[in-house]
Amino acid sequence: MSRKQLDNFVRLLKASPSGALFNPWWQIDEENDIGRIAPIIRRQQLRAYVQERLGRAKLVVIGEALGYRGGHFSGIPMTSERMLLRKQQNIVAGIKPRPTSKPSVCPNGFSEPTATIVWGALLKIGVLPDEFVLWNAFPWHSFDPRRGPLSNRTPNKSEQLSGRPVLKAFLELFPCEQIVALGKIAGGQLEQLGVNAHCVRHPASGGAKLFRQQIAKIVR
Repeated sequence: MSRKQLDNFVRLLKASPSGALFNPWWQIDEENDIGRIAPIIRRQQLRAYVQERLGRAKLVVIGEALGYRGGHFSGIPMTSERMLLRKQQNIVAGIKPRPTSKPSVCPNGFSEPTATIVWGALLKIGVLPDEFVLWNAFPWHSFDPRRGPLSNRTPNKSEQLSGRPVLKAFLELFPCEQIVALGKIAGGQLEQLGVNAHCVRHPASGGAKLFRQQIAKIVR
């Protein structure tokens, strides 16, 4: 894959819909970001993450939407700042990962439960970090307007529709035989694109045990 193709994919993420949404690669979180450099750092981290897995990933895992504890500040879906900063995780190569949230907001960087469960389950069953790639059916962060950017909400139907071209472009970058949808919303979006995917229990809200069992069965 050429650098131009990767540039085009990252540029596709720029066209986020309006409303209670945050685009971590092209917007600044005025309240919580370290500064104007934050979206540039997140773009670099996303590019490094995607590039490292091109031609290597055997498994695609699609979530629902970006979360404030995960990709909002790391720039990588289902991956938290705290995970990025752990050397043993080996999430991105070629660059030094950096947090983008203010230390006053979260001193050690944000940690996301879903990210921790998904990464932990896959690594435990022997899938190497560059053998799986994570993405979301709705690529941006949808938040509750009453609670502000440090919250999550389910994208509405029109928002889900607006994310579909990005999902399609992502799957063209990673034409893997094994595609897993976390929950019904991700499964429904993949179905709309005519993609045959395994639908597993989302690990949130008490679903971690079943998720681990289902993902292990698919991989093995």
